[in-house]
Amino acid sequence: MQQSTFLSIIIPAYNEAQRLPSTLEKVAAFLAEQPYSAEVLVVENGSQDGTLEVAQRFAGEFSHFQALHESQRGKGLAVQRGMLAARGQYRFMADADLSMPIEEVNRFLPPALSDFDVAIASRQAPGAQRYDEPFYRHLGGRALNALIRWLALPGLHDTQCGFKCFRAPVAEDLFSRQTFEGWSFDVEVLYIARLRGYRIVELPIPWYFNAHSRLKPIQDALKLALDLLKIRRNGRRGLYGPQV
Repeated sequence: MQQSTFLSIIIPAYNEAQRLPSTLEKVAAFLAEQPYSAEVLVVENGSQDGTLEVAQRFAGEFSHFQALHESQRGKGLAVQRGMLAARGQYRFMADADLSMPIEEVNRFLPPALSDFDVAIASRQAPGAQRYDEPFYRHLGGRALNALIRWLALPGLHDTQCGFKCFRAPVAEDLFSRQTFEGWSFDVEVLYIARLRGYRIVELPIPWYFNAHSRLKPIQDALKLALDLLKIRRNGRRGLYGPQV
């Protein structure tokens, strides 16, 4: 793809052979109706099912789809690979379950949205709607976000939603500095963005609970707390580059 591509959609995919065909069909149908140029990068990493084969089949059918393979697991690693391989002026990461309808993507792009460096989907900002989410999962998510706000990112309502848009130069700067390969990468990337003076905006979205989420509340909360402390330490040591 040439740099003239307007939008890149990056989809990390680990053991998504069942859900991925429906997701990619929806994405392809959506992009077919848009006036701008786009590419889709599916980054499969460490899957034990037919995820890579599904991605390769779509890449063979649609010229603007790419299937990338990483042998090592880690959502952060997959997103980083996709962001740095993309060619779009805007680079949008999307979870493979499409818990946010793909039609919402245009709200993160000009002309609907301007004057931003990073736009993050929020399930908690005023105007957001959650569907079918059990109360205990909502409560656990808010507890995690409170921890994130306290230790790293005050003022942001929802850092862990899997839908985020970056301007190309910003994506290349942030993801080249990213060090976390697991799911804490979201916090790290946004922390770096704040350090480097980028403008982050939150957009409220409609979000549909996915019962097949791989989140392990207690285990993941403990790991997140340790990761947050490491992110702060990295920042103090200047590992993310000078503050802007």
